[in-house]
Amino acid sequence: MIDRNEILQAAEAAVAGTDIFIVDVTVAPDNIVTVTIDGYNDIDIDDCVAISNAITGAVSRDIEDYELEVGSAGLTAPFTVRGQWEKNIGNEVETYTTDGRKLTGILRSITDDAFTLAIERKVKPEGAKRPVMVTEEVTIPFALNRQTKYIIKF
Repeated sequence: MIDRNEILQAAEAAVAGTDIFIVDVTVAPDNIVTVTIDGYNDIDIDDCVAISNAITGAVSRDIEDYELEVGSAGLTAPFTVRGQWEKNIGNEVETYTTDGRKLTGILRSITDDAFTLAIERKVKPEGAKRPVMVTEEVTIPFALNRQTKYIIKF
């Protein structure tokens, strides 16, 4: 079976110095290699082709044959690496926590162990007739994050 680390090193070398980052590298038992990428700017087919060619040039198919697929993580893919979090600061995201909460808000910041969302909710101030919308910031430790993804609104 083809070595995942060899593919990962070749992929990282291919994206070095660009705004593209590696999200995942998987190697199936039948040597189907899938490299998932993302970037701070748009990813296009030319980026995928260039990375695929770089990996193919670095990892010989003469020793062990493999099938290579290089593609984008997709706009609504759950965040799995720090780069996906960083590129979505200021965007609306949806988070599911391990304690069963579903939160939707603007991703404000991330640290090594948590992220902060600005969430709008209705609050009825004391003595008021109607509730008003207030924004509160909620910090969620990564340990409590089950899934977070970008929300597309039209």
